[in-house]
Amino acid sequence: MHDQNQDLLLKVDHLHVSFKDENKQWNETVKGISFAIPKNKTVALVGESGSGKSVTSLAVMGLLPKGQSQISAQSKIFFEDQDLLNLSTSELRKICGKDIAMIFQEPMSSLNPVFTVGDQIAEVLRLHLGMRRKQAKARVLELLKEVGIPAPEKKINAFPGELSGGQQQRVMIAMAIACEPKLLIADEPTTALDVTIQKQIIDLLESLRQRRQMSMLFITHDLALVGEIADEVIVMRHGEIREHGDVKQVLEQPKDVYTRALLMCRPQISKRPYRLPVTNDFMKMENGQLIESVNLSDLHLKERQRGLSGYEPIVLDVKDLKKSFFSRRGLWSKDEFKAVKGVSFQLAKGKTLGLVGESGSGKTTIGLLLMRLHEATGGQALIDGKDILSMSEKEFAHYQRKIQIIFQNPYASLNPRFTIGQILLEPMQIHGIGANDAERKQIALSLLERVSLPAQAYDRYPHEFSGGQRQRIAIARCLTLKPEILICDESVSALDVSVQAQVLNLLQDLQDEFGLSYIFISHDLSVVKYISDQVMVMNHGEVVEIANSDELYLHPQHEYTKKLLTAIPKGIA
Repeated sequence: MHDQNQDLLLKVDHLHVSFKDENKQWNETVKGISFAIPKNKTVALVGESGSGKSVTSLAVMGLLPKGQSQISAQSKIFFEDQDLLNLSTSELRKICGKDIAMIFQEPMSSLNPVFTVGDQIAEVLRLHLGMRRKQAKARVLELLKEVGIPAPEKKINAFPGELSGGQQQRVMIAMAIACEPKLLIADEPTTALDVTIQKQIIDLLESLRQRRQMSMLFITHDLALVGEIADEVIVMRHGEIREHGDVKQVLEQPKDVYTRALLMCRPQISKRPYRLPVTNDFMKMENGQLIESVNLSDLHLKERQRGLSGYEPIVLDVKDLKKSFFSRRGLWSKDEFKAVKGVSFQLAKGKTLGLVGESGSGKTTIGLLLMRLHEATGGQALIDGKDILSMSEKEFAHYQRKIQIIFQNPYASLNPRFTIGQILLEPMQIHGIGANDAERKQIALSLLERVSLPAQAYDRYPHEFSGGQRQRIAIARCLTLKPEILICDESVSALDVSVQAQVLNLLQDLQDEFGLSYIFISHDLSVVKYISDQVMVMNHGEVVEIANSDELYLHPQHEYTKKLLTAIPKGIA
């Protein structure tokens, strides 16, 4: 915790933020929180979705939606000696973007797709520093070089869609540091990034902070990441601060039950409990207070054994799978990009094969090829001895029931115009499951119960559910067809640790009950270790290593595998 006499850059006092709901009622989202950010220090704001982390940062930046939100009159946000809440819009604009800058969570939503990255960074320099075009361009090249963008003189003219996720995030960082801010707010800047890119971004932010003598407010739901970058930690839940202290103390000797519960939910490389604990396992409300319902130190979780014996029946046999993408170059020639280069593997019944590798390694492409959402360039995928890749559409329709996919984004994979009932009925109607709609509805209701959703969900729409609930609905939709194989494509990567634990437990329960086989694609190596029997490591479209999960994590053979494993956040720097 910071010294009382230490210079403070930002001081938040009794911040109350309310939002107007659909019934025009005001609901308090942030409930009178107070904290400070010292100069040249990093403070992490940690909590699950709905805790008020991002709302707090938007309040500091003056970016809360007008008319839909309000900050109470007693709230104060001091930046140096100025109360930001008393400034006019033009006065606030001079500070935010120049002295206080923000990196947002999703670079593709924050970067304008129709302007080059060079123009977007230059706009900040011209707006806040009054630079001329030539001067701004020279500064943009320096910034792109500073944040580690390769060949900056070429990338300055690239559009955001031509860059990888990690490069887009670096452009966002370059834009944020362009005016040499005193405070940098980073809102979940690494959530969707691979473990190695995540480490690069964390290292970059920390080196920039030290070099430029900045302060940083780092917002995340991942406590393991906090230990790599923060000096202090603030843990939030339901708009209130549960714990605030030095990073080492909070991570190693947390005082609050909620902090302890959050730390227990995260899959760990060294342990594999039979079921992952969730926050509600440790807490209960009593007289309006959150109290510990079980002593965490007394908790001895049974371990689950993983791995293949070699005698399991094989449900999917993939041989020499290839996929190339072609782009036109000139009038007569084409460029070939080999996304998947002769990949072979087997999937055992009732077991999980984890697929890991950085973006562009070919993981997701393999999933899409097996679903025939991309057409393979070569190779075979055998189910029951038959190649599903060379079948006619009509013949594949029967096998399509046996193999289903859960996509990464639960917000994009459910039709917003359909009720949950319609979403679950549609695949059964297409594949002729159930004698009539009444029988199908009973199947749908039983599946909702199976994924821990109430029967009332049947008549509601996707927007009425949280991300974790939507992912359960997506799982229920897959189960309507009684598949043998589920492809989980980054299906828990966007979820908070406790919700992630609930979904992983659900997947495990379904595997235990129905003998399902999973291909689990993820960039989170701790999650892959927890759920996988066997792990396949991919790099540039090729398999570099495949082994039982415990063996691979304890004794990696390939240099690339070792590189991935060393990038896993350890918790304390």
